[in-house]
Amino acid sequence: MNAPIITDLVIPASLDTIDAAEFRAMVDLGNRMAQLDSGIDDLDDTPEQLLPSWLDQTDRTRRGFIARRDGQIVGAAEITTSNAVGTTSAEIGFMALPDELAGAVGQALLERVEQEARVLERSALQTWSLHPAAPDERMLTPATGWGEVASTPLSALLAANGYALEQVERNSVLPLDGPLIDAERRLREASAIAGADYRVVSWTLPTPAELRAGYGSMIARMATDVPSGDLLMEAEIWDDEKVSRRDMQFAAGGQMMSVAAVIHEPTGAMVAFNELLVGADRASVTHQWGTLVAKEHRGRRLGTIVKCANLLRWKELAPKSPKVSTFNAEENRRMLDINEAIGFVPASYAGGWQKRLG
Repeated sequence: MNAPIITDLVIPASLDTIDAAEFRAMVDLGNRMAQLDSGIDDLDDTPEQLLPSWLDQTDRTRRGFIARRDGQIVGAAEITTSNAVGTTSAEIGFMALPDELAGAVGQALLERVEQEARVLERSALQTWSLHPAAPDERMLTPATGWGEVASTPLSALLAANGYALEQVERNSVLPLDGPLIDAERRLREASAIAGADYRVVSWTLPTPAELRAGYGSMIARMATDVPSGDLLMEAEIWDDEKVSRRDMQFAAGGQMMSVAAVIHEPTGAMVAFNELLVGADRASVTHQWGTLVAKEHRGRRLGTIVKCANLLRWKELAPKSPKVSTFNAEENRRMLDINEAIGFVPASYAGGWQKRLG
């Protein structure tokens, strides 16, 4: 069998042009791999949703690579890193079917992204693997000691190349085919406990000008205030312009996002938020992105408030979406408790891997 040839991914200006074939193939391979590894099809992306973040690289550098054998595309990989001064980490990703990932294609793509990381002067590489909810004969336990995942071709490739499994996240889903009675009740109870010092605000992107600073500060805290084990999480500054650019990328991909947040009235600070996102097909799966309560305001049921308030709002915004999908660290028992109380159930798992380049 001929060795794979690795080339730089062509990032098309539009998906209507002839040079969009590589990009479309990469997304398709990523979806097929995610379905096989996770055992579900809730995590599919579309080229339309992904292309805007590749075209606007103001805040992040994103490069891709295509593997071909005998002229046929058999795999792809990517590397993404913040453009902030002093950044030392990068996130990598792989798209290939199991047989290819377990052989020369997977190894060649991994070596190519590591080479690119050194060019970009990044010394810590991170990636995520997907895994089915069902257990397997060989289970892997992360460094945190929380949770476990079944072995997959990607996890085997990573382990063989010096990557350590640092963390496991649970992917949970909530059906949206009925009334959210538990969410309504828990929102009332949590609001009574939080008291008058805390006020809920909600919006659909783009973010109103008066909320951008607070919203940006909360997004920034996702790098410092969520459980991450030994994964290197580097803080970034999220100013108004960066928040607006993020909003525009979602809009350019046809996506809709609803945000529910809590304002602490005595200080005017935003102290909790939750994001729900759906693609251009409003009848597709909803994805919960960020959810966070500032450390100094925890214990007041604010996590329950933003989750439930946004879910109830979402039923009006995207009534045809069948379910919500979300990821949470297995050690984040507080957030998992909230999810389970609302009705979320496990659907798949993800493993967070890291390697320090020598």
